[in-house]
Amino acid sequence: MATTFTSSYVCGIRFTSGCRLFSRDTYRRPSRLRSPPSSLIVRASSAVAVEKLELDIQQNATVDTDIFSCPICYEPLIRKGPSGLNLRAIYRSGFKCNTCNKTYSSKDNYLDLTLTAGLKEYKEVKPPGTELFRSPLISFLYERGWRQNFDRSGFPGPDEEFEMAQRYFKPTEGGLLVDVSCGSGLFSRRFAKSKTYSGVIALDFSENMLRQCYDFIKSDISIINTNFAIVRADVSRLPFASGSVDAVHAGAALHCWPSPSNAIAEITRVLRSGGVFVGTTFLRYSPTTPWIIRPPREAFFRNNSYLVAEEIEDVCTSCGLTNYKSDIRQSFIMFTAQKP
Repeated sequence: MATTFTSSYVCGIRFTSGCRLFSRDTYRRPSRLRSPPSSLIVRASSAVAVEKLELDIQQNATVDTDIFSCPICYEPLIRKGPSGLNLRAIYRSGFKCNTCNKTYSSKDNYLDLTLTAGLKEYKEVKPPGTELFRSPLISFLYERGWRQNFDRSGFPGPDEEFEMAQRYFKPTEGGLLVDVSCGSGLFSRRFAKSKTYSGVIALDFSENMLRQCYDFIKSDISIINTNFAIVRADVSRLPFASGSVDAVHAGAALHCWPSPSNAIAEITRVLRSGGVFVGTTFLRYSPTTPWIIRPPREAFFRNNSYLVAEEIEDVCTSCGLTNYKSDIRQSFIMFTAQKP
């Protein structure tokens, strides 16, 4: 009796199943009066059961279940609940790191993947530039007057900014995009509605910004029914495996980060080879700023992570990114770089 076997790995377990139990040359059809041997029935049933298990796992498994990683050790999180990147599936799921034995869950319609998720006693306080946007008032006002004032510094407006970013993201079409420091989801919503990407993750450290993000999209079927997730995380400790993200966007964010170099290094880590990073921020001063104005701006903005164009390029290239480009208008800069 000849048997051909195939081996496969499913969820880390090796299964071996028979693809063909008998050869035509050796198998004789049993007489009608005799029953097949019991050992044959057991072996055939086992092969069918294993094949069915493999088929069921393959049908239920999706790429989405491995998107998130533990922000402590970066090992993939194990999900208990429905698969999928959409808001409903993630809200109904629980996540656990088997290495750190730490669990994560959704709260107020966002998934909390910060280092402090679930802690009862310890409360982490960030620098003023970060804490400001955790305020309920600022979160409410961000798209209701606050962001509109950016045009005074040269920002071209959300629509044009989005189109500019889309041109830089052209090589990543069809991939996963993470909008870090997304705020109330001003650009996250645009990326999702463009249907350019396989999935969009709106990520911010501010709980209130993420609540505003959900309020804006909860009645928008064009986003609710797509691969769109809302995640709370620290940009300097992104909850993704290395080389797992195709595109990262950071709109008007770099000047709010406690350490721009740590954040860009982390963004570089999670980007795939060929992945693209696009960001906008306020410059401490631009190349066209009169020399007489530069000293007071230098003194005022130096301690608030406001950089100059040369510093942004320097930190991007020192973190391993290449093909750096930028567009500067007054104090506004949009810059992009690519992971080799």
